[in-house]
Amino acid sequence: MLVTLSIRDIVLIDRLDLDFTAGMSVLTGETGAGKSILLDSLSLALGARGDADLVRHGEAQGQVTAVFDVPAGHPVRGFLKENDVDDDGDVILRRIQTADGRTRAFVNDQPVSAGLLRQAGSLLVEIHGQHDDRALVDPESHRALIDVFGGLTGEADAVASAYSAFKAAEKAVTDHEKRIEAARNEADYLRASVDELRQLKPEQGEEEQLAARRTDMMAVEKIAGDLNEAFETLNGTASPIPELASLLRRLERKADQVPHLLGAPVRHLAEALDQLEETRGGLETALRETEFDPRELENVEERLFALRAASRKYSVPVEELAGLCERMSTDLSDLDAGEDKLAALITAAGQARADYDKKAAKLSDKRRKAAKALEKAVEVELPDLKLERAKFIVEFVSDPENRGRSGIDQLEFHVQTNPGTKPGPMMKVASGGELSRFLLALKVSLADKGSAPTLVFDEIDTGVGGAVAEAIGLRLARLAGSVQVLTVTHAPQVAARAEGHFLIAKEALKKDRVATRVQRIGDDHRSEEIARMLAGSVITEEARAAARRLLTAAE
Repeated sequence: MLVTLSIRDIVLIDRLDLDFTAGMSVLTGETGAGKSILLDSLSLALGARGDADLVRHGEAQGQVTAVFDVPAGHPVRGFLKENDVDDDGDVILRRIQTADGRTRAFVNDQPVSAGLLRQAGSLLVEIHGQHDDRALVDPESHRALIDVFGGLTGEADAVASAYSAFKAAEKAVTDHEKRIEAARNEADYLRASVDELRQLKPEQGEEEQLAARRTDMMAVEKIAGDLNEAFETLNGTASPIPELASLLRRLERKADQVPHLLGAPVRHLAEALDQLEETRGGLETALRETEFDPRELENVEERLFALRAASRKYSVPVEELAGLCERMSTDLSDLDAGEDKLAALITAAGQARADYDKKAAKLSDKRRKAAKALEKAVEVELPDLKLERAKFIVEFVSDPENRGRSGIDQLEFHVQTNPGTKPGPMMKVASGGELSRFLLALKVSLADKGSAPTLVFDEIDTGVGGAVAEAIGLRLARLAGSVQVLTVTHAPQVAARAEGHFLIAKEALKKDRVATRVQRIGDDHRSEEIARMLAGSVITEEARAAARRLLTAAE
């Protein structure tokens, strides 16, 4: 419930701190005293649209702080946790409005967006009045109220879960159908590519090995002619080795005769012949080792060309051709198996849809019964509220083909204000006073179901008096047994039912300046205020006596 409302520099309010209690509290005062300023200030703290005109003249900014005491399990605490806002202790909503039109919002002193503040505020306070922009405008809220009234929130959550599962199953079918269609379009290409790559049989590291072998063979090919020529020179018919060997033998025979002349030349010639023999042997070995089949070079080059051509064709490095072949083969396998998988997905989607349809239909039947029960409960309240000829109708349309997260039902609260008139949406058909009383009857019928912990009623007794005002006061007091009720009223019968009474008045500060003041009044002052509400500007003893009777009757 709302425990404290603090206002600084808003319109005619310079500084105001109000403490509220449980039960029913009323705010009364002369017309123009500033009751609407209080509600506008509270609305600002709850996330309503800001307005620079709300800032008191001459001030740079205004501020409103609303402090709420809510139990641990209240939905607002879960909402704050979901949005990473600290929820320990009281829930404090604060809004700063600057004179240049900007606003800043805070929850528990953490900066938040105005949208988040508005969502939190809607979980804490409902404002009902003669303006349809305050509460119960969205038909979605009507459906939620029916669910709460009928105790159907668990089943509604189950329908929402079934809807999510059904839509996920449908998406799985659609996605798989797209994959199959894409695979079908590429099937011929995939098969031809797989056949080509399987025939090619690329191996990991093959390109590097082939390139190295090709380089070696091309290098050998370049030096093979020189090797042959050198070997032929030393080993062929024109080789100088036999002739030099013969010459060496002749010189060796004559060296004994003149050793001092031929000793060194013979020795050098012998060494030269040995070197030539070693050279010839080395050349022979080199020729054997460099022997290759020219067809091998041709085959290596053809293989390299084929691998690199495939690389260019499929836009992947040669090293990835083997992996590409494997992936394409898998895609083909998926295509073949995809039809079976699609059939299974379609079956699963059908089962999910059937499960949703069953749960939604069951929820729809229970909603229809709950709607009828709510109609009866509201209509019981209408006669005492001077709406005895009116009807409250839950317009209920079900379409099994119109599946949604909330089910298959479209609900909206309609009213018929007089016999013979056409029923229509409550927010459009009912006049301001009628709307307020319809809303009161509805909230009393719902009692503590589907309600924010604090309800604010803005002059719902306008245009009525006597027994009707008494009936309104009685119902507000009954409602206050379940939730906190704050009401702005001009009806003494309503004011007498309150547990807390706040008097709103204007106070002159200077010659050209006034301020709105609000004070909680006790029993004596209360009796005088109710007498004023009964008599007007001149309070008579008869009015005072009537006020005392109202208070005694209320007690």
